Amino acid sequence: MKLKKGISFLGVFSIASGAMISSGIFVLAGLAYAKAGPAVFISYLLAGILALLGVFSLIELSTAMPKDGGDYFFINKTLGSFFGTISGFMGWFSLSLKSAFAIFGISEIILLYTGMNPLLSGFLLTLFFVLINIIGIKEAVIFQIIMIVGLISILLAYIFLGLPKINPANFTPFFHSGINEILITSGFVFISFGGLLKVANLSEEIINPKKNIPLGIISSVIVVTLLYTFITVVITGTLPPEVFKKTFTPVADSAKLIMGTLGYTLIIIASFLAFFTTANAGIMSASRYPLALSRDNLLPKKFAVVHPKFKTPILSIFVTGFFIFLYLLLPLEMLVKAASTIILTSYVLTNLSVIIFRESKITNYKPSFKAPFYPWLQIFSIFLFSFFIIELGSQAIELSFSFLFICVVIYMAYGRKVKKKDYALLHVLKRIADQQILENTLEDELRDIIANRDNIEQDNFDSLLREAKFYDFDDKMEYKDLIRKVADYFSKQTNIDKNTLIEKFMKRQKEYGTVVSDFLAIPHIIIEGKNQMLLTIARNKKGFIFSDKDNSVKAVFILIGTKDKRLLHLKALASIANLVSQKNFQTDWLNAKNTVELKNLMILNNRKRIN
Repeated sequence: MKLKKGISFLGVFSIASGAMISSGIFVLAGLAYAKAGPAVFISYLLAGILALLGVFSLIELSTAMPKDGGDYFFINKTLGSFFGTISGFMGWFSLSLKSAFAIFGISEIILLYTGMNPLLSGFLLTLFFVLINIIGIKEAVIFQIIMIVGLISILLAYIFLGLPKINPANFTPFFHSGINEILITSGFVFISFGGLLKVANLSEEIINPKKNIPLGIISSVIVVTLLYTFITVVITGTLPPEVFKKTFTPVADSAKLIMGTLGYTLIIIASFLAFFTTANAGIMSASRYPLALSRDNLLPKKFAVVHPKFKTPILSIFVTGFFIFLYLLLPLEMLVKAASTIILTSYVLTNLSVIIFRESKITNYKPSFKAPFYPWLQIFSIFLFSFFIIELGSQAIELSFSFLFICVVIYMAYGRKVKKKDYALLHVLKRIADQQILENTLEDELRDIIANRDNIEQDNFDSLLREAKFYDFDDKMEYKDLIRKVADYFSKQTNIDKNTLIEKFMKRQKEYGTVVSDFLAIPHIIIEGKNQMLLTIARNKKGFIFSDKDNSVKAVFILIGTKDKRLLHLKALASIANLVSQKNFQTDWLNAKNTVELKNLMILNNRKRIN
């Protein structure tokens, strides 16, 4: 059962913004000021620009392959199931942990004002987010949008009321820490923008992903970057330097000076909403990792079961919620750093994936958005994110390697038993070695993703096309020679004698003729047996020779089926006629570079479907 498409542009914007606006500004700003001084807002601005550059590759992959599982799916299709399995489990861990950190923050605020035990409030909050996400993606996104609108409204009010009260003296000396410290601090605060992977994890459930993924992510990065920049300007200009560099609640402290107790209360509400949006977006996206792993047989099939009413992966959400609650029992500071390391590693791998996919020359890699400045932007991003990983420290990296080891053990015990699938790196190796080392299974999978992305309804004839055998010939060919070649394939599929099939086709051609026009012929016969229908398609730019008159047929659709499939047989003939009559079809048929493009031409065509 398909997942429900319930995320609009505003939903994408809200999920992405909710993933970014959190402790990165409400807590981290004071630590960043201690490093960069009054120029801290430049560090946030640079971090936002770097995030925008880095996310272009993520957008490209998401529009080419809008499938839940995000970076796991991209890496699996780029580097194979070994790296895919590792990235899937590591991503599941990291985003779940980010949600746990947000729930921990909410629990601390509740403890401050009510005295409720943090574990109890954490359990109730986790259960709340689980239930919201099970009820439906649309409902979870509406909840996210409401919170983001409230959060951004409060932050804008803080900015507009705070700008007139800025003390210019607080900005001198401006570069007291030096340019290098400003650049290093931008890396320190970059993790504030690290949650954008959450949108990619939900891309299969986004309405019109070709348009809404790029617009939603890019607009959210720009808006959040501007918010962060102006907020840090206001904090710097209103808080005394000695207070700013030591406080863990810089926005709230500044708001209290600007608007009094009301301002302080509003910012506490804003921070509450920020943690809520992060937690909600986190469980929404983290739960799609086990779904994607299950689809590839790397977890039990039950994880991929979609609730018939709510159209959500109910078991994946429940199990993710359970792990989030367990994380609340652990010391979080170092684990959050480890999660940040994993997220940055995912950014490295997504940029590497773009390079591999583009160099693979896979026909059905068709992103609606292409990252600019290829390949220099990707190479720059790989080095940049690698530098940020090193800056997080050896302890975080060592802990990440511990989780990596666990993932490898899981793969060796379970994942390697799964049938190996085609992936993009093999296509690159094929180009280098010029050898037939793979089948086009990845092309077929990407084609199905494109059809779903573009909302192209499929019918029984499309199923026939997917399974059809394609031939492409360069020299003129007699009809009987074509039939001999095709009959060999049909014979293997049906266990009917090859010569019997050849005789049937030749008799059909002699008695009735199968040439429809100077472009098209549709040889078709009825065979003995039950429940069989097969199609082969042949192209010859120089033409097939059926007779002295019909000596340059360019497209031949050859169909065989049993009597019980007669209705499907007739519908297939009608579909072929409808397909070939489409505007520019004949030109596109002759211009297609290979059989993959021929298959695309038919399956991704907007012809009228017959059900």
